[in-house]
This record gives sequence, C-alpha cells and structure tokens, in this order.
Amino acid sequence: MQKAADRLVEAGAGGVQFRVARGSEEFVVTSGLAELGTDRPVPADGRFRISCITKPFVAVVVLQLVAEGKIVLDRTVESYLPGLLPYGEKITIRNLLQHTSGLYNYADSFQKPGDRFLRDRYKDYDPADLIAIAAAKPLEFEPGTKFAYCNTNYFIIGLLIDKVTGRSYRTEITERVLEPLKLTETVLPGHDPNIPGPHARGYMQIGGEAVDVTLMNPSEAGCAGEIISTTRDLDTFFSALFSGKLLNEPEFKEMTTPLPPEMIENLPMGIGYGLGIMKLANDNDLDLWGHGAGIPGYATLAATTQDLSARCQLSFTIGDKDFGPEAEEAVIRGVNVALCS
Repeated sequence: MQKAADRLVEAGAGGVQFRVARGSEEFVVTSGLAELGTDRPVPADGRFRISCITKPFVAVVVLQLVAEGKIVLDRTVESYLPGLLPYGEKITIRNLLQHTSGLYNYADSFQKPGDRFLRDRYKDYDPADLIAIAAAKPLEFEPGTKFAYCNTNYFIIGLLIDKVTGRSYRTEITERVLEPLKLTETVLPGHDPNIPGPHARGYMQIGGEAVDVTLMNPSEAGCAGEIISTTRDLDTFFSALFSGKLLNEPEFKEMTTPLPPEMIENLPMGIGYGLGIMKLANDNDLDLWGHGAGIPGYATLAATTQDLSARCQLSFTIGDKDFGPEAEEAVIRGVNVALCS
C-alpha cells in the first residue's frame, strides 16, 4: 500500500492518505507533502473536502424520511416543490437520487479554467439561483431513460428535505447521521471557506503554476458536495450504513439496487448507480460500493464490500502536475491493491 500511495504522488498527487481495512487488520499509509515547498508530511488524520461523497449522506436522510412516510420516491418534484421546475411533473424524487432526471448540470456552467475559480472562490451561492440555471434549459433527455451525473439533482433534494422537515438539510444530516455515529471530524461548512483541523493543502494548475486553492466558499457545492471529513469518519459512516445502523432493509435495498449497466456512461470506476451510491468496478468482482469525488484541490474515493470485509478510503490533494490518465490509473491500481490483493 505504501508503494501504491507513492506511485500516486509520482503521477501527480501532492499528498495522499489511504485507509485500508481487511478483516481484523486496519491501517493508514500517507505519502507526499501537506504543503508544497515544505517538508511537512500529510497528516494521517487530516481533514479534506469529500465533495460528491456528500451525496450518500444526503440519500440516507431522504431514505429515512421515506421510512417515516414523509417522502415517496416515485412522487414528482412538482408535488413537493410546485413551480420550482417548468417540467417538475415529469421528474420523480427517485430520478433525482439516481441521476436519471435529465436536468442540466448547473456545475457545467462553472467548469471553466482556473481563472474563473480564483475570481469566484469566496462568492456566496443561493441554491435557488443554481437550480434556476438548470431550469432555464430544456431537459437533456426524458426522465428515467438515461443516467447522467448532475449536481442540480441534489440541490433540489436539499430544498425537498427543508420543505418536508421544516429544517435545513444540514441540521437533518447532523442530527440523523453525524451525532448518532459520533462523526466529530465531519462538518457541513455552509459558507465557511476554511477547513478546520489538520489538513493537507490542495492546488490547481492555473497558467502553468500550482495555485493554492485550499480556501473556498463551498456553497457552490452545497447539498451536492460541501462536506469536510476524514478517512476514519468515512469508514465509520459506510460501516454503519452497510451494517444496518442507518437504514431499514427495504430502504437499504432501494439504495443499493443499481441501474442497468447499459444506462451507465462516463462514471469513472462506476459500473452501476443506486440512490446516492455507486457500484464500483474491481479486479476480483467484489460486491463493492462507495462513491468517488473531486473538488478544486481535492479528490476522494470511498469503497466497501457489502459484507464490510474489505474497505478503503482514499484522499489525495492535487499537486504541481496536471492530473491525467496516469494518475487515474494509479488510483484504480491502489484500490485494487487495497481490496483485491
């Protein structure tokens, strides 16, 4: 595992944390630097932006509300949030959770070279404004007919949680997930640009230079990707999820029923998608689930077998190189070493 982490640094990562659990054995390896230009090592308990791994946390809250009779997966967005979308009567809550809504991904309007990020990194974003970007565009396909990963879906889910509970999705995640599991290293920062606690710094290639992008207002990611956590807390969360501590069996089955493989395109390492969670490819055909994520400066992958016998959480910062196919291959190789060797 140390060699796998080192290879990832050689391929372009600035610093790497890799937590592995196999049976009774559990350990963390690190590689690289916490800050370029220093000799400071990556902290083994470092915090990082988990970005899209926020989605499984959100999906758990929605499915708990399903169990309580407050949300019905096959009811439409229009029935819960009238007038939010011009075609809200076509899109169900299930479509949002599994990315089959056909909505335009508001994030695509932001994903331009780094100059845009530097200009807007501290800007406050209102969820309704970001949803409006998507609502102003036609559906990209008929809901339920295709899969297309789309952050707009989860911004709408955030409003749905607010509507049916009368409380913010941050409060619901905190009280339903973080506090019961004692995830004390996990936070929903809202508009706070800082990463609390020990952490490695993340970088972005801008104008041929590695620019420190550690600080950012995460409201741009919001309900789709704002959470900050650690590999230890992610392992606790996924272990609780797959051991039945967070969901009843009917809702867990809904969450882990993947879309047909022929519907999945352009999902790195993913061979299926359930409700807020991915079915992951691996060398040993393990029944492997988790989620991948990326946000300026940071990339993360969490994976676990259904029986929890093999688990890993990988976080790495982007360093002073462009992150290309060689680095992506190093990630895949590292996960397979962790879980399949």
